[in-house]
Amino acid sequence: MGIIAKLILSCIAIALSAWLTPGVSIPEVSSGSGIITLIVVAVVLALLNTFIKPIIKLLALPVTMITLGLFLLVINAIIILLCSWIVDSFSVDGFASAFVFSVILSVITWILNKIF
Repeated sequence: MGIIAKLILSCIAIALSAWLTPGVSIPEVSSGSGIITLIVVAVVLALLNTFIKPIIKLLALPVTMITLGLFLLVINAIIILLCSWIVDSFSVDGFASAFVFSVILSVITWILNKIF
């Protein structure tokens, strides 16, 4: 049950973040394709964060240390852009939109995890 709850919270966070971020679009959630897109984006982001992000963080460790960890925000934006490249119906207009989306997504996910 924990995995399903995390998936639902991730879908809510992604939907809110996409709604708040200009340049990020997901089909209407009221339609069936929008809900499926949210689920696919949540799963793809989880997989990218599990398998690809640690490799990128290791390769970017010197830059991350020089910037005192701020480069991790850039890595998060790169992961969002990879996700939009993998999932066709999830579109991000550019790096700036991905950057803002990743910051908003992190804040909303943190808030939802504190509430639930």
